[in-house]
Amino acid sequence: MERSLIKLSDYCYSRKAEITFIETLNEYGLLHIIIQQEEKYIEEEQLRDLERFSDWYYELDVNPAGIEVAHHLIQKVEALQSELQRIKNQLKALES
Repeated sequence: MERSLIKLSDYCYSRKAEITFIETLNEYGLLHIIIQQEEKYIEEEQLRDLERFSDWYYELDVNPAGIEVAHHLIQKVEALQSELQRIKNQLKALES
């Protein structure tokens, strides 16, 4: 199955973002940059996160370390919400 890739130079141009910011996100493990024929890309599935991180960085002045912390906390909250929903479903099934 072929991956859908977003060219980082195109993203940076359209969003007026700095490639060094995205490279820093890659260093923090928040994104994975793919290099093909000397061009840098991310997978389309990462675009939502990149948009979120860019908003935090450029609009809210959150530094990369803060982005890492916030992202980790959001992942924890989402995992807890999923677990809560699973438990609710189990409880509902037991009540029936």
